[in-house]
Amino acid sequence: MRSIFVVSWRTRQRSGGAGVAREFMPRFLSDSPSVSMLLPFITRRARWDSEHSLLWRIPFVTLVGWLVGVSILAGVAPGWGSSMGIRIDVKDEHQVIHSFGASDCWTCQFVGKNWPIEKRNAIADLLFSTATDSSGNPKGIGLSMWRVNIGAGSAEQGDASKIGSRWHRAECFLNADGTYDWTKQQGEQWFAKAAKARGVRYLLGFTNSPPVQYTLNGIAHADPGRTAFNIRPDALPKFADFLAEVAAHFDKAGIPFDYISPINEPQHAWDTDKQEASPANNAEVFEVTRLVGKALHDRGLPAKVAIAEAGSIDYLAYARGHNRASDQVKEFWDPSSPHYIGSVPNVARVISGHSYFTTWPISAQIEARERLRKRVEQIDPRLAFWQSEFCILESNDETTGGGGRDLGMNTALYVARVIHSDLTIADATQWSWWLGVSGHDFKDSLVYLDKLGGASSDPDPLRSDGTVVPSKLLWAMGNFSRFVRPGMVRVGATYDDHRSPADAASTVMASAYLDKKTKRLAIVLINVTKEDQVVKLSGANFRGKTVDSYTTSASSDLAKGSTSPCEVRVPARSVVTVVGAAR
Repeated sequence: MRSIFVVSWRTRQRSGGAGVAREFMPRFLSDSPSVSMLLPFITRRARWDSEHSLLWRIPFVTLVGWLVGVSILAGVAPGWGSSMGIRIDVKDEHQVIHSFGASDCWTCQFVGKNWPIEKRNAIADLLFSTATDSSGNPKGIGLSMWRVNIGAGSAEQGDASKIGSRWHRAECFLNADGTYDWTKQQGEQWFAKAAKARGVRYLLGFTNSPPVQYTLNGIAHADPGRTAFNIRPDALPKFADFLAEVAAHFDKAGIPFDYISPINEPQHAWDTDKQEASPANNAEVFEVTRLVGKALHDRGLPAKVAIAEAGSIDYLAYARGHNRASDQVKEFWDPSSPHYIGSVPNVARVISGHSYFTTWPISAQIEARERLRKRVEQIDPRLAFWQSEFCILESNDETTGGGGRDLGMNTALYVARVIHSDLTIADATQWSWWLGVSGHDFKDSLVYLDKLGGASSDPDPLRSDGTVVPSKLLWAMGNFSRFVRPGMVRVGATYDDHRSPADAASTVMASAYLDKKTKRLAIVLINVTKEDQVVKLSGANFRGKTVDSYTTSASSDLAKGSTSPCEVRVPARSVVTVVGAAR
């Protein structure tokens, strides 16, 4: 810690008593508003003092020392920036948290099948583990949902798939002759088993396209100009049976799906060579949901259909776009809608969407989430909102867009703010990042891969081996996922100075979560400023004189520490989670 005093009389003759007063006291104290009203007296005292005997300096020094002591007791500390009060109200209950997750697209198909087993396990530990090392530091971020891609068969087609990168193609369990080959997608199945072995609560199987055998054009993405679902009308029931058959296989393999998501981002055209995907309108989403729900129910499977994976949360809240795939909260959950799914069997009472292109400026980030929350409350207050996919795509004042990896805190803090807003403004119960693992140069992954010997511009060598590179984003997401567990309730966290969500988003954000059975309380603090901040907590009623803290910063990866339950130091540009037992 820096010395409290830097005493200097150099300016006594040059600037008189004012210079003495300001140089003698510490900078944090002379700049403090609480001292500003006394500064004129101190200045006059110091000016007189500079012209008289040294004996008169003793009272002056005593006064400054007294002010220092008062300031420290008030929570103003050298190098700690400003302080703020945050009150926790465990009786102010909001949504019940479902899970935090990520997906296995597309790199896991190679890593899970071909990589050395010790490296596979290392990656799985980073994503799924809730264990700690000998010092109590988490070994992983403890994801509680893992999203498993159910491929459409573009990998078997090769270049004929018209998907340029083999890394964006996927195998399909369904063969051309209608039989199934469960040895396919070995990499995805390995990671699903690794997730369950490490205690991941939920598995969700999702598709980007129907199997190529069922599509209109025989490939796994749409033709230019088409805005409807890329499937033959006669193949819709077959598609539903296919998903139910895949769910039954995973159930028998001991890695049962809890959810099936049959359509992804239906608002987009998906007519390029980037990946498996298809547009769809609301009527088609409804029909697919009805058929898949019935197929799961008829087989007695526990999995439930979860929709609608909207390409932006705006598509959930109001009518927009060109292919009649918007206002989906009302379309699917208003009993008066022709597309109401509330009476369909094996359907989860959720509406899912992606936070893309709704995060900047901050005012727009807040407004989009307030609008969605109000729409859900209006249509069905029991409906849960899932933010089921996000990565960096936008380019703005804080981020340069998706291109180019960022292993540091800039992206980590940007995403932490989005998580905070989705949870505290939109009342999301589930939050998922896009990719768990990637070897590409893009801001889309939690764990990155490099080819052996250095950074990779060609990801093909990574099909069989490479080096594992965790990002700061991994650990910052862990500040939520590792400690905010399924079933915990978000509780009130308010500022003593009544700062707005916009003001908090540019300073320190706070949210709190309670396990009502164990009384375990987790408080997540995000400091986006360039100064350390002191947060004075009240209302938490933690037991004991200290509580655990876990810090992610430029120098720490979810590092365990301890702190006062009443006053928490949050380092500059960091995320800190405080965990303890509440009374």
